[in-house]
Amino acid sequence: MADIITGRNAVMEALKSNREIEKITVGKGTEGSIKKIVGMAKDKKIPIYYTEKSALDRIAGNSAHQGVAAQVSQYTYCQVEDILQRANSKGEEPFIIVLDGLEDPHNLGAIMRTAECCGAHGIVIPKRRSVGITETVVKASAGAVEYMLCAKVSNIAQTIDRLKEKGVWVAACHMEGQAYTKQDLKGSLALVIGGEGAGISRLAREKCDFQVSIPMKGKISSLNASNAAAILMYEVLRQREG
Repeated sequence: MADIITGRNAVMEALKSNREIEKITVGKGTEGSIKKIVGMAKDKKIPIYYTEKSALDRIAGNSAHQGVAAQVSQYTYCQVEDILQRANSKGEEPFIIVLDGLEDPHNLGAIMRTAECCGAHGIVIPKRRSVGITETVVKASAGAVEYMLCAKVSNIAQTIDRLKEKGVWVAACHMEGQAYTKQDLKGSLALVIGGEGAGISRLAREKCDFQVSIPMKGKISSLNASNAAAILMYEVLRQREG
């Protein structure tokens, strides 16, 4: 079984990352960066098919394909240990994003994009009641999904315990926590972000070592999950480099 990746940037990043691509379909008459994609595909001996826009529209479904679609092997999830090993191989303290109940694929894609930019070593998501890696996530991540490890676990609370046993401090993003700018976020860290509706589950939050909050001055009481995650991830980066 295969997935379809659409859009020039997403297909380009898939090619760069050496992801297994079964074939690439290109709209007839397309120009610009498509030529570079075709050249890279030929170098890798990936089959290229040219078709009319109407046929490409059907392949891409509702996606804005920008004249190209790639049929790729389904995303391969890793283990939490793989994420820790990546940090170790880089000689860095682990920096992990744990998403508890995130359901919007656009949010997951955006978080993966920011996590990759901030140097996070991987993302952890639950197997149930959560969005997985879909075509929409790939698109929203702008190619970051090709570089970001993602572990799918049966139980977030138990995973938090495992991380703590490995010497990782775990912080929950919660309105009752200390302001994020006043909290030490250096060292081995897992940052837990809750879903769009219910937020972090009570059990998972209780397992965390501490909580951090983002001050709110307006009339709206909360931020979009990906926005909140971005603010905290960049604070971690700032403290680590500061």
